[in-house]
Amino acid sequence: MGSPIVHFELIGKDAAKLRDFYMQLFDWKIGELMPDMGNYGLIEEASSGIAGGIGQSDDGQPRSSVYAQVPDLQATLDKAVAMGATVVMPPTEIPGGPWLAMFSDPAGNIFGLTKG
Repeated sequence: MGSPIVHFELIGKDAAKLRDFYMQLFDWKIGELMPDMGNYGLIEEASSGIAGGIGQSDDGQPRSSVYAQVPDLQATLDKAVAMGATVVMPPTEIPGGPWLAMFSDPAGNIFGLTKG
């Protein structure tokens, strides 16, 4: 099997409104927003089928992203760049969590990576 999708994010101008919307619409269990993590709340995998998060964008622009689990973040970023992608976030350790990276594909989609 290739690199599985293991996480998704829904980011917007108002994380609290997004949180309430998805909790009411799908009955997802979403943790409290964490101000020190950019008003980010974790979506319980058991309620949504895959782990995810709701967050607030720095620039007010909405985006949705998925994260694939890969063995080597930098090698995958390097390959993506060679294929026309642009690095959005280099490999970064999230406090209390995994290492993440993000790139923009040739069509402009933001795609995330997590180390497996």
